Parts: sequence; structure tokens; C-alpha cells
Amino acid sequence: MDEVALRSLIPGVLGVLVRRGADFAAAEDAVQDALIEALRVWPDDMPRDPRGWLVTVAWRRFLDVARAEAARRRREDLVDEEPPTGPVSAVDDTLRLYFLCAHPSLSPSSAVALTLRAVGGLTTRQIAQAYLVPEATMAQRISRAKRTVSGVRFDQPGDVATVLRVLYLVFNEGYSGDVDLAAEAIRLTRQLAAAIDHPEVAGLLALMLLHHARRAGRTAPDGSLVPLAEQDRSRWDTTLIAEGVGILQTALSRDRLGEFQTQAAVAALHADARTAAETDWVQIVEWYDELVRLTGSPIARLNRAVAVGEADGPRAGLAALAALDDKLPRYAAVAAYLHERDGDPDRAARLYAEAARRASSLAERDHLNRQAARLNTRRPG
Repeated sequence: MDEVALRSLIPGVLGVLVRRGADFAAAEDAVQDALIEALRVWPDDMPRDPRGWLVTVAWRRFLDVARAEAARRRREDLVDEEPPTGPVSAVDDTLRLYFLCAHPSLSPSSAVALTLRAVGGLTTRQIAQAYLVPEATMAQRISRAKRTVSGVRFDQPGDVATVLRVLYLVFNEGYSGDVDLAAEAIRLTRQLAAAIDHPEVAGLLALMLLHHARRAGRTAPDGSLVPLAEQDRSRWDTTLIAEGVGILQTALSRDRLGEFQTQAAVAALHADARTAAETDWVQIVEWYDELVRLTGSPIARLNRAVAVGEADGPRAGLAALAALDDKLPRYAAVAAYLHERDGDPDRAARLYAEAARRASSLAERDHLNRQAARLNTRRPG
């Protein structure tokens, strides 16, 4: 069994320990210990029932720790009980864990880290590497998050929107270290889609697949960013595009439109165009109108201004942009693009340079600096 398949068992194992009376923090630690033991033992001695093996090892680990805390009477009472015998219940606890990890009392960064640990089965080291922070820092973040949710009871339906936002945060982190967070987010969202029948869950999965399908075309061999209009579309993954479009069409047919379905519809229109010139910008503007109506998001309005500029010309795009706060992320980059298309390269060059100074990543900064340099070299001597 490979590591990804092994991690897919973790939510169910964790759920068993919690149902047996273990608090979340202690159960999660025990499951991580069992996961490490499995990676050590299974290559030479694969169990017939991997999930049952993990439950047994994790429960024993939990009992060992509980016995060592003899001063705590609740744990003493718990360890006196014999663990249940017979086959492990097939109850799927994945959905419960999603809602627990996306609890509103957690910060977004803590919710993401806890989701990757408890639902994704990643180690603290792997999560720390993915987020480029010291392992000790990530360990503290996860520990605080586990303490926060340890006493949470689930007597009301969870907030699906919060769970989806957490998964989208994971996806947007991309990848670094030895864990591809974009692929991990897709895997987790597939799990959620299998556990809950909700059109916005399907919408998020479709959005991830459609974005991920274009991944190979987003960077040049030297690692530099390639804008959407200049990407080699033969490098896009048509299988993922077809899957994403199919999932989206099924979700839209239920007539319960949400923000992720709307974003996925925009991504589908980009994926459907054989060339950048064939992009249906009029439809994209209409979908952004829906997204603005649903969310009121200033970022959605910013993206709408780009689409308006493509559909109705740069002057129309600049008019839409003028109504927005110029401190928005990517505002200067959008303004630079529209001014260049409107025939004002000097102003566009200044705006590209300003956008580069505000860029959140090295790759984006380099791309924007190259755009500014390209326009500056065209100026007459």
C-alpha cells in the first residue's frame, strides 16, 4: 500500500478512537504514531486488514499514554475499560472530521494545518515543509488547534462553506517540499464529495480539476510564469478538463448556484477555448456578474473588470476598474494590462513596476518586472 492510500485510512481510524472515548488531541497523536509504525512495518509484513491494524495500534498507543497520566481520573476510568472486540465499524467519520477541522474558532492557517494532519494524514514535518516554516512552529500551530477543538461537540450540522474555504486555501498554496498541496486538496475534496451530496462541493472539485488541468502550461522551462493567453494549450490535461466539466454540469443542473460553481463555470469557458482568441468573454462577464451578486467580493469585481476589458474593449475595462479600491491585490497589474491595450505603454510600464513591488511571490514579481522592462525598451532613445 502506498503512502497516499495509507493516509486515506486515517480519518476512519481517528473517528473510531474518538467514538471509543478518546479526546481529539490524544486520538490524533495516537493515530500519527500508528501511521509511522505502519510505514516501518508494512513493507515487510502487510496486514490483511490495514484499517483494523491501524485502529489496534493507535488504540494501544492511546491507552499507554492514558495510563501514564494516572493523575487524571477521567483517563484512569477510560483505561479500565476493555477495548471493543470484533471487526472495526465501517462508519465513515471523514465528514465529521472535516467540520471539526474547519471549526470557526480556528484561524484559517490553523484550520488548514489541522485538516492536513487529521484528514490528510500528513506528518507535521511534511506540512511544515509545504508551508516553508520550521517544524517546531508548525507543531505549535497544530497543537493549539487540537486543544481548541478537543471539547467540541457535534450536535448541529456543520458549515459546509467553511470546510470548502479551508480546502480552497490548501489548493491555492500550490506545492513545495515533498507534498503537492494542490494534488492533496483535490484528493481531500474528492473524499468530501463522496461523503456529502452538495452542489458546491462538486463545484469546488470541478474548479480544482479545471485549474489543475492547466498546470503544466503555467510555467516555462526556466520556471517563469506564462500568462493564460500565451500558454501552450496542448499541454493542458484534457482528461481532467473533461472530468471537471462533467462534474460542473451535473452540479449546475441542480439549480442551486454558489460561488464555487460560478468560478468553475469561468474556468470551464477558458478550458473550452481552443485558442485565447476564441475565449467567450461575453459569457465570462455574465458569470462574473453572478459571482459579484453572490459574494460582493472586490476580487470578483477586479476579475470582472479584466473580462469586461476583453469583451468590450480596454476603455470599458478601465471604467469598471475605476470603481474599485486601488489597494486591492493585483489592481496595479490589471490596470497596467488595460492601459497597455489602450495604447498607453508609458503608464502601463510604471504600473507593471508598481505591481511587481506589491507581488506576493518571486515568480509573479519577476514576470511583472519583465513586462515593465519590455515596455521600457520600446521607448524612443
